[in-house]
Amino acid sequence: MKKKRIFGGFVAASALFLAACGGESDTTAAGENGEPIEVTIGVVGEVNEPWDYTIEQLKEKENIDVTLTKFTDYATPNTALADGSIDLNAFQTEIFLDEYNENAGEDLTVIGYTVMAPLGIYSLSIKDVADLPDGAEIGIPNDGSNTGRALNLLQTAGLIEIDPEAGLLPTQEDIVANPHNFVFHELDSSQTARALEDLDASVVNSGMAVDAGFIPTEDAIFLEPVTEESAPYYNTIVARPEEADNEVYQTIVEYYQSEGTAEVIEESSKGSSIPIWDEAK
Repeated sequence: MKKKRIFGGFVAASALFLAACGGESDTTAAGENGEPIEVTIGVVGEVNEPWDYTIEQLKEKENIDVTLTKFTDYATPNTALADGSIDLNAFQTEIFLDEYNENAGEDLTVIGYTVMAPLGIYSLSIKDVADLPDGAEIGIPNDGSNTGRALNLLQTAGLIEIDPEAGLLPTQEDIVANPHNFVFHELDSSQTARALEDLDASVVNSGMAVDAGFIPTEDAIFLEPVTEESAPYYNTIVARPEEADNEVYQTIVEYYQSEGTAEVIEESSKGSSIPIWDEAK
């Protein structure tokens, strides 16, 4: 697993001190003075029903007051976590985090797993990937491992071939066959769905697709298969490394990884997101 810290500026001073020093649990400190423990979690996107449910449970049963800080891109939540602006984040795959840590010289740490949210190919005019015309213009994410994930998805869909030596992180330079001369536009992930007005198709991350009004299992013209090879794309809850064992944060993970949350995930995503914490153990 990987990393963590407490940022809640409104937490009682004694609770903050104990959390930072790794002394008594934050839950105990909160119980002694009656003040809720405040934790800020960075997420991407406006639709967060599973977290809304988890937050209600934490507030009612543990006196932990969680606030979601909502970002519109995939770059800022890790920067915000690293600089202490938020306590945790929950938006990224494990492979995306690994690449961020390597490039940024950080050691942000996975403390729990959430869902597998399949990437999808979407179009406003095409109903089947086989119908994409020669020279079709296709948007793909430009951030971190999402570029490689999108290209591998396009290969799985039978649209291109990639040099197998490229593994999970291919770039356009690794495309060895593009028989239909598709043109790929690398865009910020927050723009791939919006760009559909101007493109033939786009590869869109699940959260961005939902925010754009799509139901991935119903609206994607090709959806990423979930297999035993999907583990690098499991979504995570991430902390700073020195706080990976923080009891409050571990309690948040425990409450998220519950049967109740799994039911909310299934209902709210219409099966588009899959709870994977049991598989990740």
